[in-house]
Order: sequence, then structure tokens, then C-alpha cells
Amino acid sequence: MTLVLTQSDFRANLTKYLDQVNDDEIVYIVRSNSRSVAVLSQEKLYWMEKALQSKEDSLEYAIARDQLIQRHELPEDTIVESTDDYWNQFK
Repeated sequence: MTLVLTQSDFRANLTKYLDQVNDDEIVYIVRSNSRSVAVLSQEKLYWMEKALQSKEDSLEYAIARDQLIQRHELPEDTIVESTDDYWNQFK
């Protein structure tokens, strides 16, 4: 679940919201100057950066993508039906 908060609410309940960030939530803080910021865990940011910096067909990318799927940041892969047509494409 994503949270959207005011800056004063975030400041007043800092520990509570940081605990939620560590539980893989993303907290968006709306500031009075019409700008906003996002707070996310270092681990989630690490996997996002890893996925963006890796080549799409690499093992690093596959691992990062899997981590983001487990954190519900990316949708799960669709299941491919196991038919003769599917396997024949590899011959």
C-alpha cells in the first residue's frame, strides 16, 4: 500500500512511517511548495537501480526483476502455455 502524507504528518509520526517504509511501503510526502518527495527503503531502491543499470538479457537483470516482482513493484510474468507450437519454435 502506498501512503500519501503531508510534511507535518510525516514529521509528527516519523518513526511510524519509517517503519512502514522498511516494510516495503513507499511514502509520498506532499510539501506546501507544490513539490513532493518519495521515501522508499534502501533495499527497494537498490533493486530498482540494479534493474535499470543491467542489460535486459543478463542474469543481474533477471535477479533484480525477480526481487521487484516479489516486492509487488512489477507484475508477475504471464504463464506460457506448454504446447507443441511453443516448443517447436526452438527447433
